[in-house]
Amino acid sequence: MMSLLDKKVALITGAGDGMGRAHALLLAERGADIVVADLRGDTAENTAEQVRKLGRRVHVAVFDVADVGALKVAVAGAVNALGPIDILVNNAGYGRRMQTEDIDDAEFDRMMAVHVRGSFFCAQAVLPDMKARRYGKIINISSIWGMTGAAVSPHYCAAKAALLGLTKAWAKEWAPWNIHVNAVAPGGVLSGGPVKLDDQATLKAKQEKVPLKRFCEPIEISYAVAYLASPEADFLTGQVISPNGGETIVG
Repeated sequence: MMSLLDKKVALITGAGDGMGRAHALLLAERGADIVVADLRGDTAENTAEQVRKLGRRVHVAVFDVADVGALKVAVAGAVNALGPIDILVNNAGYGRRMQTEDIDDAEFDRMMAVHVRGSFFCAQAVLPDMKARRYGKIINISSIWGMTGAAVSPHYCAAKAALLGLTKAWAKEWAPWNIHVNAVAPGGVLSGGPVKLDDQATLKAKQEKVPLKRFCEPIEISYAVAYLASPEADFLTGQVISPNGGETIVG
């Protein structure tokens, strides 16, 4: 397990904290060099320092994924520092619990820009090198709400559902170049997404409705990411893995 990702370079957006940091550290533990991409330089550098302690090369890229120009410059800088990107984890995002009538155009556009536009253009930026080398792993972090919807945050649900659409389309479009595209759609993640907005009583009540009676830690989502990034998942593409404690069961 410790060498599954040797000589691979992984770019993780939103890697400054939460799930993104967990993804970065687990992929580093398994051998990958890491591009820590985040909106905040201080949190990105914190993650980077932990990656260095694991003995891996690391590059910090501070940019807003919604800014396509800055994104392209940052990805080019990362490639110059560490080499072509083998693994892209489109993790950057945010949750905001709102009702439809409270969402203005600026909020709607920001939600779509961070989750959808940012993921789209990050993938576009790494695609030429992946095609040239006929290898790539792209993992989009969606949400259980992208599959089921929710009674709040319709723009968040829509953005996460859009990521599932991109996953399926890209998997078919890029399969001839041996580029694998999959999605992880977490259920409740402690310290992540809309869950972090809950008070303790609400959080406990929600966890009681999950068959496994709990939400997960970020690292439990990272295990799915690491699997999809590895050679063990070389026959998986266009798939959605949803670690959710049994909250939604399909198939």
